[in-house]
Amino acid sequence: MSPLLRGELIKTTTTRTFPGFALGCVAFAILNVLVVAVGSGGLDEVAEKEEALAALPVLLLLWGLVGAAGEYRHRTAAPAALVARRGRGAVLSARIAAYALTGLLLGTLTTLVSVGLALPLLSGHPGPGLTVADVRAVAAGNLVAFVLSAILGAALGALIRSPVLGVVVLLIVNFAVVPLLSGVSEAMVNLTPFGAAGILSRMTHHTTLTVAEAGWVLAAWTAAVVLVAVAAERRRDLA
Repeated sequence: MSPLLRGELIKTTTTRTFPGFALGCVAFAILNVLVVAVGSGGLDEVAEKEEALAALPVLLLLWGLVGAAGEYRHRTAAPAALVARRGRGAVLSARIAAYALTGLLLGTLTTLVSVGLALPLLSGHPGPGLTVADVRAVAAGNLVAFVLSAILGAALGALIRSPVLGVVVLLIVNFAVVPLLSGVSEAMVNLTPFGAAGILSRMTHHTTLTVAEAGWVLAAWTAAVVLVAVAAERRRDLA
């Protein structure tokens, strides 16, 4: 691990927001299991049972956005580049990589909680049970969704540079724009990062994209935003 990445990882995991988001992810995992496995009646389809293991990738999107934008809010982004003696683009790339690793950590924690709590509760439901392959597939989807969402959030944070504005925009899009769009076309929603992440984590099923296709959609959005964010950061070096 490079010193630059190590430094960004230390900053990412030692802030007060890290345990807060970790608790939030675990709390949602527990709530989702109880709502789906206990409060939804009989689940007789595999897809319905997989939903009990679903995570909430938007939390990692928020995590990356708030953390990366906070670097500009607290004016620590420029000093970090000076201390590292590297360009801003290189520092941002290391920061995004740090959020990817923390996303993997939070995704693993959340998935372990979901699986450990959900499987005993799902055993009493009718229909086919979840196989080991099913559980592995859902766990993999959760981890990919968490990592990509954390990366996307960090890149958006670097572009927006304001935690408050970023959170407001994200909440408006997720809770207002996306629901309105879903009333027009479900297929269009699935092509957004929010829709693709929902399919990937199994919160949405029986829809227009397969899990693999949703993964590619989310990866494409993430790669595009990261490239734009790094290019914009490098231009600031020249300003």
